[in-house]
Amino acid sequence: MKKVMKITGLVLSGVVLLLVGFCAYVAAVGVPTYDPPVVPRITVERTPARITRGEVIAQIQCMECHANNDNRLTGKYLAEVPPLFGKLYSKNITQDVEKGIGKWTDGELIYFLRTGVRKDGTYAPVMPQYPNMADEDLKSVVAWLRSDRFPVQATNQEAPPSELSFVSKLLTHTLMKPIAYPEQAIRFPDSTSQIALGKYTADAIGDCFACHSGDMLDQDKSHTERTKGYYGGGIEMVGEDGKPIVTANLTFDEETGIARKYTKEQFIRAVKGGVRPDGSILRSPMAPKPMLSDREVGAIFEYLKTVPKIRNDIAKKSAEIQLARK
Repeated sequence: MKKVMKITGLVLSGVVLLLVGFCAYVAAVGVPTYDPPVVPRITVERTPARITRGEVIAQIQCMECHANNDNRLTGKYLAEVPPLFGKLYSKNITQDVEKGIGKWTDGELIYFLRTGVRKDGTYAPVMPQYPNMADEDLKSVVAWLRSDRFPVQATNQEAPPSELSFVSKLLTHTLMKPIAYPEQAIRFPDSTSQIALGKYTADAIGDCFACHSGDMLDQDKSHTERTKGYYGGGIEMVGEDGKPIVTANLTFDEETGIARKYTKEQFIRAVKGGVRPDGSILRSPMAPKPMLSDREVGAIFEYLKTVPKIRNDIAKKSAEIQLARK
């Protein structure tokens, strides 16, 4: 018996030492760097149609995270991210050749947007990846970034570097990894299917599931429907007033979801205008999306009807969080 206990103690001691060593390694090296990628040779033609479409996508994604107070994409503090992950700032993505993306090729931009890996192999864990966005939409984003639009005009102003917490660094060595660059072309969804359009708009363009699912970490960016708590909500974020805000359950659960709370028309008004059926205003970090068409938002509503229902009482969870912080 003593021999067994001794062996068990030695094994546990070894495991503890390995964990301590691994944590020390993570703290020392920070975010891992990967081999410089083979970047595709792509030159994007900047047509008016692409720039217009790219602006729609940019208003949903790029402007949301990178625009400062004067509407220039210089990067800013991401106040909505819980403090557990550190103090996070977005980057300058204007056309400036020193601080921005002025020296990047079109292929380098597309590879980065797909995978999260820069041309030198450095990984950007703060930056969302877009593995399911259609090739043409991604080219439209690049065309907009290269355009004469005011937000992307060159400036060397930039936000401070992110101060990643140990938790964030640890995640980049475990759960958070770059996404593989697709081997096949990615095309638009079936234009005749509202459900296909809704899934594409919500997941590939809007990245809505990233906030409205059950866990910010347990997510499948390539196969979004495999994400834990897919559209069931419950992620705690930080509101504009600095107070916690819990993301909504967007499934059609009759008790805790949106089945009884919204008609299709009310959902469109809420998403595009930021106004709930009772007249109250949606709180930050949920911003209105007037750039989307009624058809696109209506298609999201139809798609959400097909998502498996999740019973998740967000109001109760919010009240418990508020009570715990008093």
